[in-house]
Amino acid sequence: MTIPRFYCPHDLTPDAETELTLQAAHHAARVLRLREGDAVNLFNGNGAEFAAQISQISKQRVVVTVLNKTIPLRESSLSVTLAQAISAGEKMDFTLQKAVELGISAIQPLSSTRSVVRLKDERAEKKLQHWQNVVIAACEQCGRNVVPTVAAISDLSTWLAGQGGETPRIGLILSPEAKHSLRELPKPQGPVTLLIGPEGGLTGAEINMAESYGFSAVRLGPRILRTETAALATLAAMQALWGDF
Repeated sequence: MTIPRFYCPHDLTPDAETELTLQAAHHAARVLRLREGDAVNLFNGNGAEFAAQISQISKQRVVVTVLNKTIPLRESSLSVTLAQAISAGEKMDFTLQKAVELGISAIQPLSSTRSVVRLKDERAEKKLQHWQNVVIAACEQCGRNVVPTVAAISDLSTWLAGQGGETPRIGLILSPEAKHSLRELPKPQGPVTLLIGPEGGLTGAEINMAESYGFSAVRLGPRILRTETAALATLAAMQALWGDF
């Protein structure tokens, strides 16, 4: 049986007790029906993993004793930021969940011309927290101990204007008509940013703007992919070509 994993957003120390968050405690007690003495694994997002054992459990509260600390190597050597135009319904959740499983380093939600969903103020804050929870749950499931950050929602043009800086970065956008395929590119020597449009795709003006900021169009086959397919297929291909697949 797989040992359950829980995210604990605080310092964890061997031979000390700690309490699970309310959400994790509910999942442990009410969903998994764990008992005192059961083994669990904890992580706080800093790369380490902690073996632990449940010492107290009730419907609302779970206390565990931390036993030891390890630092397993589960992060990809390929650093990729997914700049994803917000998609509607459960598509965005699905994209973020699977992107985490595929080793994404960071996520930048974007609002673009053809975005169906428009989020501002309180709605945007609630959605950001929801997406970060989706990412945390994906880390719990897939064994990652570093939690990718979901950045604040930005307008595409504003975000592109801020893409300068000292860190060398390769920017990629997909186009079935691009001259070069993904496999023709050399292995990146630094971080990669993958820009994916919404359901209706990026406009021609947006693609031109991205290229003016250093993004390169690449081909991933001759077919037009849905927004959630494009992100995940490209990430899988990049991991196979340059990462740890």
